[in-house]
Amino acid sequence: MTKTGNLSINSENIFPIIKKWLYSDHDIFVREVISNGCDAITKLHKLEVMGEYAYPDGHKDSIQVIVNPEEKTLKFIDTGLGMTADEVEEYITQIAFSGATAFLEKYKDKTNKDEIIGHFGLGFYSVFMVSDNVEIDTLSFQKDASPVHWECDGSSEYTIGDGTKTTVGTEITLHLNEESLEFANEYRMREVLEKYCSFMPVEIFLSKANAPQEYETIDESELRDDDVIVERIHEDAKTEEKEDENGNKETVEVSPARDRVKINRRPVSISDTHPLWTKHPNDCTEEEYKTFYRKVFMDYKEPLFWIHLNMDYPFNLKGILYFPRINTEYDSIEGTIKLYNNQVFIADNIKEVIPEYLMLLKGVIDCPDFPLNVSRSALQNDGFVKKISDYISKKVADKLSGMCKTERETYEKYWDDISPFLKYGCIKDQKFNERMMDYILYKDINGKYQTLKELVPEKTEEQPEDTQEKVDFDESQDVPEETSEAGDTAENKEEEKKQTTVYYVTDEIQQSQYINMFKDAGLNAVILRHNIDTAFITHVERQREDVKFQRIDADVTDTFKEETSGEDLKETTDALTEVFHKALNNDKLQVKVEKLKNENVSSLMILSEESRRMQDMMKMYGMDAAMYGGEETLVLNANNKLVSYILEHKDGEHVPMICQQLYDLAMLAHKPLNPDEMTKFIARSNEIMMMLAK
Repeated sequence: MTKTGNLSINSENIFPIIKKWLYSDHDIFVREVISNGCDAITKLHKLEVMGEYAYPDGHKDSIQVIVNPEEKTLKFIDTGLGMTADEVEEYITQIAFSGATAFLEKYKDKTNKDEIIGHFGLGFYSVFMVSDNVEIDTLSFQKDASPVHWECDGSSEYTIGDGTKTTVGTEITLHLNEESLEFANEYRMREVLEKYCSFMPVEIFLSKANAPQEYETIDESELRDDDVIVERIHEDAKTEEKEDENGNKETVEVSPARDRVKINRRPVSISDTHPLWTKHPNDCTEEEYKTFYRKVFMDYKEPLFWIHLNMDYPFNLKGILYFPRINTEYDSIEGTIKLYNNQVFIADNIKEVIPEYLMLLKGVIDCPDFPLNVSRSALQNDGFVKKISDYISKKVADKLSGMCKTERETYEKYWDDISPFLKYGCIKDQKFNERMMDYILYKDINGKYQTLKELVPEKTEEQPEDTQEKVDFDESQDVPEETSEAGDTAENKEEEKKQTTVYYVTDEIQQSQYINMFKDAGLNAVILRHNIDTAFITHVERQREDVKFQRIDADVTDTFKEETSGEDLKETTDALTEVFHKALNNDKLQVKVEKLKNENVSSLMILSEESRRMQDMMKMYGMDAAMYGGEETLVLNANNKLVSYILEHKDGEHVPMICQQLYDLAMLAHKPLNPDEMTKFIARSNEIMMMLAK
């Protein structure tokens, strides 16, 4: 037998859940109550535009927040459309019945839903998280409406009856519980209002009940109609006696006479009702962008640059994203993205909205289409969020590529700050990679910035290989010119793509010896010092098969060597290998002898590019790089006098010390010595100097 029925919800059971678990932060009740007040004001404005209501003389939209620590109360007073007794019963006493939704349905052909904040009809109940008792006094805009008073102690019971309010709008009074008395403190309430309501579309004023009146003095010409004049003040002209160029004294007027007035201090709205992101980019000045940045993020270092988002289709999104200046590696590299919904603060750094590689950004994003959860503090898992993330990624790429094309000097100035994040973005996001790869800059050892296409022009059908523009990097043919067993030469095989080697430096100080050798030989190299660069160059090599990267100390290129055959140096290599193995007590050390053109270079340490990348990868995953082979190779210069001395005096008294010193010098130019090695190196250096001093 089957049976159908209706689900029932017991308010006595669900009410405590709403109060305790709906919101993670108790101070969020302020946002919810003020959002309701903003909606009430927006609705009344809509009705006024439609001719269904006329504002009284002197009307001004506002929300008043009044703290009263003596009475332990907190009041919210709005100038919105108010409620009748029936509406209070309908909107307040029915949990999850949204007055905003009902209003939009009633006027769906005459109003814009994006301007209404509320959605779920639950926000009001957040006040019971901090209150023992809540009162509502309201007067509807409707003609001949009667004021209404509603009261509830947080249980499922309430009382409703006639009220005493005389002006259209709603006043909510919270009688705070003992755990929430902090919200009756003026400074604490200001902090919460600035957190959630700094950019609400209605002016918000905070005051303390029974506080003494404060005053200010202004010029009479600055008076406004709503100013309360306390006293009129006439100030006579001020003069000073000065000497003219001839030494004669004369009386000079310093400031003219003026009429001033003492007035009640004007209240200052906590809310900026027209924040910068709501304006068109053409209407915003550079100084306004910088001022907004300082105000919102309390960062007094000027941002590098910013991107103003202004999109109406296929979704409504506005905002400003700033690239902050990061002065040192110790600065926080995680920015702050503040999310807003109709100028109502939702949350900081919801990572689904901003791509991971752009989390250094600081900024605000306002989107009324955000798929919010019930508490409006997080986003629902929605494909729409991915579209927003993709849009932001595209706008950032468009801005940067545009700068590279039209403001190259400025782009280069910012490059060192932003490059790690853009390279990470290219690795993580293929679409971002496609947009940005041609605008990734490489700074060379001469301080010049170039794109990869500028460093290594891509071959085209119109540009034959033998006329291809040459660059300051080595080109190597992968296919050797030798005869195979079948008698075919490599020329008869399918020719593999010719690769250009781009040399790079990771530490200009550590690798200075190699850099000097490159400069002397007229070669170039790019500087890749960031941790992300190891992964990035591998990524680039996948994108450009005609390019390979190699650190300058991965090998000794032919440019630095005299032309010799392997047989010419075999005997020398065997002899020096034996001497160094014995002196260093290391039979596994690989030793290679070359005739370098620069006779002042005695020794070099090299590690193949493949071995280095494998070791770096193992370190990244917390593995012991020593487990992997690929030991360093000591390269000795047969043209160096010190190396020749070792060769001629293999069994000499000081040869072991010289061998150890040459090894450490080569290693120092390759990577840092460990503490024990450095201690021995310093002691040995002192010993050598003492020998020379004798």
